[in-house]
Amino acid sequence: MNGTITSYMSTAYTSEGIRHSYRELLSEASKAFLLKAPPTGALSVLLREIAQHYVKRGWDVELFHDPLTPDGLDAVHVVKPGILFVQASHPVSLEPLHLGGAHRVVTFYEGYDEDRLRLQHGFIRETAVRAEEALGKTFASLRRAKELHDRWEEVNRARMSWALADKLSSSLGESLFGDLSLNKESAVVNRYIGTLTAEGAQDFFNSVTKGLKRRLLIKAHPGTGKSTMMKKLGKQAEARGLDVIYGWCALDPGSVDLIVLPELSVCVFDATKPHEYGPEREGDEIVDMLGMCRDDEELEGKAAEIEAVYREAMLDARAYMNAHVRDIHAIRARMDSAIDQEQWEKKIDSIREQL
Repeated sequence: MNGTITSYMSTAYTSEGIRHSYRELLSEASKAFLLKAPPTGALSVLLREIAQHYVKRGWDVELFHDPLTPDGLDAVHVVKPGILFVQASHPVSLEPLHLGGAHRVVTFYEGYDEDRLRLQHGFIRETAVRAEEALGKTFASLRRAKELHDRWEEVNRARMSWALADKLSSSLGESLFGDLSLNKESAVVNRYIGTLTAEGAQDFFNSVTKGLKRRLLIKAHPGTGKSTMMKKLGKQAEARGLDVIYGWCALDPGSVDLIVLPELSVCVFDATKPHEYGPEREGDEIVDMLGMCRDDEELEGKAAEIEAVYREAMLDARAYMNAHVRDIHAIRARMDSAIDQEQWEKKIDSIREQL
């Protein structure tokens, strides 16, 4: 029987820069392979092979997708043994926590032909500078979007019935947990399920929740307590010994978009834009908080004005991200053209022998 595959984003491009979950994974891994290489698309092929190797043998696997390349992988995590394979140079630099023990560094830098690299040096250097400039503008636009989103939230909070929100939160907690309490410590997992890409906001909500019997889809205006309620429910679950997966927001990394309670086979999800979902299958339920905001023509008009400017800032971020992605792809293609296949395969074989 094959194992399961669950997909997450490897990194999130947020208003506070690039965020990821690798340090948490590294600290808990029974074994980790840190793959060091220049910018490349070639390691993604190896990571897919590794994932299939374990899935065919019945192990559950998490795939961490490269947001810059639709089919690219940055990491593979074999869940129960806790084995991690991760590209540890780009876009984040990771160093081993237990070198000589559970963590092994595999460097691919010697797998390149120096003469061919020298021919590409000028192009790569110029393109890398341009890519960094585009990324800087992406983050500036995301910071601007976050500031506007905060203002949008303030306007909505002014017309929100917090008594109704508190009542809903308490009711959900009672219906989910009742008197349930497990005699164990809660296992807490932090992940990013989506982020801004060159194609706009992308997420892996369906992959993360595919095996769940019940999905609670929150519909609410920004700033009206979705994240606060999910955090509260997550903490209640932790206190009762239930495992919790937190899916953190790709714009504001301090905000939660999703909690999954595996032992209850249930999730609670912010199903509003940019990750808008409706009921798609049996077990999907709408949690409607939209009606908890009182009608106020003046405040609604102000919110609409801010929302329009926010959408423009996000379009700017997407355009700059598109330019960044284009340059990164060009760099990877030039770097991959300089690979010495014989040396590269020797490195690949050294990893295969340890699977």
